[in-house]
Amino acid sequence: MTGTLYLVATPIGNLGDVTRRAVTTLSDVDFVACEDTRHTGRLLLHLGIDKPMVRCDDHTEKRAAPRICERIEAGENAALVSDAGTPGVSDPGYSVVAQALARNIRIIPIPGPSSILAALCASGLPTHAFRFEGYLPVKGGARHRRLAELSNDDATQVFFIPPHKLRTWLPDIREVLGDRPACLARELTKKFEEFQRGPLSDIESAWKTRTPKGEMVLLVAGKS
Repeated sequence: MTGTLYLVATPIGNLGDVTRRAVTTLSDVDFVACEDTRHTGRLLLHLGIDKPMVRCDDHTEKRAAPRICERIEAGENAALVSDAGTPGVSDPGYSVVAQALARNIRIIPIPGPSSILAALCASGLPTHAFRFEGYLPVKGGARHRRLAELSNDDATQVFFIPPHKLRTWLPDIREVLGDRPACLARELTKKFEEFQRGPLSDIESAWKTRTPKGEMVLLVAGKS
């Protein structure tokens, strides 16, 4: 019989956030497809789980997807995980899921921690409608054009921002969207978790004298 592909959400920082169902699933599958075998290896060790791992990151996913699906078709059950959060959401996973669906493989999501929802619910910004944009384009011109396309959206905007891009992207976002209410959530669920709330200009000023570090989620109010 064909096996099953499980999409398992993993902690975004605090290992105590792993769900009981995720632990059970990771314990029961035949192998784990993961973004980084060292990172996932540490998680499995913490959970007391010993499973074979297959690398499936941005560089290897398209090559790994057929092999993963072939093993599932042969009867093995697989768990697909990313380094943190839900696989496929600004992380590898889409190609594996698409190929599994094309092969009529059963897919079961195992939901869990999400930096997007954690940041949103504590941001103080409207939560009835939001748009997850993920990472903005690296090139300045393309970034400005994308922000211009988002400028009339009345939903709360959610961005992932690499720390080394913060001082460049914040002025661009403020310039195109205006000095809107915003929230910068940093190091969610970790020891140095931090929320900065206020106009974009205030958040921008706060980082002029600080070295940006840690995982960051920026939420910006939609057009009023």
